[in-house]
Amino acid sequence: MTASADRHERFPGLRRRGFLAAGGAAGLGALALAGCSAPAATGAGSGKGDGTPRRGGRVRAAFAGGGASETLDPHLGNLFADAARGKALFDKLADYGADLAAVPRLAETWEPNAGLDRWTIKLREAEFHDGKPVTAADVLYSYRRIADPAKAYRARASLEPIDLKASRAKGERTVEFVLKRPTAEFPNVMAAFGTFVVQDGATSFDREPIGTGPFRFVSFAPGRSTVLRRNDTHWEGAPHLDELEFVVANEESARVNALLGGQVEYAHELNPATGRAHEKAGAVEIVRLRNSAMQAFAMKTDRPPFDDPRVREAFFLIADREELVNGALSGAGEKGNDLFGKGYEYYADELPQREQDIARARSLLKQAGAQDLKVTLDTSAVAAGFTEAAGIFRDQAARAGVTVDVRMGSKDSYWKDILDSGTLCCYRSGAMPIESHISQRLLTDSTTNATRWQDKNFDALYREAQSTKDRTARAALYGRMQRQLHAEGGFLVWGFGDWILGTSRSLRGVAREAPANTLDWARFDKVWLA
Repeated sequence: MTASADRHERFPGLRRRGFLAAGGAAGLGALALAGCSAPAATGAGSGKGDGTPRRGGRVRAAFAGGGASETLDPHLGNLFADAARGKALFDKLADYGADLAAVPRLAETWEPNAGLDRWTIKLREAEFHDGKPVTAADVLYSYRRIADPAKAYRARASLEPIDLKASRAKGERTVEFVLKRPTAEFPNVMAAFGTFVVQDGATSFDREPIGTGPFRFVSFAPGRSTVLRRNDTHWEGAPHLDELEFVVANEESARVNALLGGQVEYAHELNPATGRAHEKAGAVEIVRLRNSAMQAFAMKTDRPPFDDPRVREAFFLIADREELVNGALSGAGEKGNDLFGKGYEYYADELPQREQDIARARSLLKQAGAQDLKVTLDTSAVAAGFTEAAGIFRDQAARAGVTVDVRMGSKDSYWKDILDSGTLCCYRSGAMPIESHISQRLLTDSTTNATRWQDKNFDALYREAQSTKDRTARAALYGRMQRQLHAEGGFLVWGFGDWILGTSRSLRGVAREAPANTLDWARFDKVWLA
């Protein structure tokens, strides 16, 4: 088997930071074995109907930024702007396809041993912007730099399965990664957010970063602008554009006005109401990236009242998901079914869609002795739709005799506050593989276990899946885990929101089937100006 590619003027100032949705930095993808493979072409259909690509011109893309503290160090990024700049200047060994399975990038092939605890990676022929070839030494240096315990590199936790002291080069373009335990989904690790490959010994990136990406560095003004130029020698082919400029516009209104005024051709992260209004007006193109953000209520399963599975099932049945999607997301999304990852690899789409059933919910609450239940629902303006969803669910719960007290939290500390405190909260997650969602949030020792879900049998199923080489058998294990979560888990997943972009009518080739955080999201080497 192969590591197959067939898978599927400026705006200074910072007020609202464009952080990646919760947990976007975990490991990813699907088991793939060695052999020859072509580069990933997950965006092959992104320009369908856009005409023949034309070479030349500069595209200006507006993102929320990080102010004067911004850096081009690809291992320090936390924002969407960082991720977009990182993929323009650098490459990873692998990345997410549209279905959140790992697809090869600088890794041409990957092959595990029989025990799934050693993986041999063959690098494709690629070179840095200064002409030096990419080698195994560059890969090992990059991963060891990320894993430095004295640093705060975001991808460090993602690389935890690797024994980097034991891992070694087996030639100029071959790396053997030694793992601490069997890991069937190791390609996820190589595709994790922030795992970019840099040159052996590189420590400074803001003056003249040297990567392997499709664009070369021209200039960088933190909090204002980054200008890049086409890399004619990129391993996957040169971009269509001559130049790419990232400009910082922290307020959504600034991004929209810049787009309408012709100051930029691409505006990242628009809210549903804005998208709907400008979609009707027709002056700009609105791109909806489906299933990019899970929307949920997280119930703490280790404390009353949600330590009783009957109460959790009752809350599943209280939710009118269509009303929540229409009210909280302005219809820009689709209903959820209490599972993460709709449309992603391994998703259990065979399970029946759960619908509101107030009578059944009342019966379950009565059985649990909770017919006069009062709960506090934590929410915040930290994410679009959170406060609206809380109000809608409060009214839905009242029909089942449940009193919901909505408590507003701080935007600055909300994600930290809800991790261990409270009993019920609004929750959102960006795109990641289902395996990563499980490992980060649903194992007994997961560090971001917002529902406090702890089940030794569930943990054992995950370990078994990670030790299972056969994909069909592994998928069956993930199916068993998801059936358990659907029946008695702590995430009431009511919807999946679209990620909304605005572009000028002249910008072509923008991927329309690429959830945020995936390879083809914000991929400017494949766009052109008509």
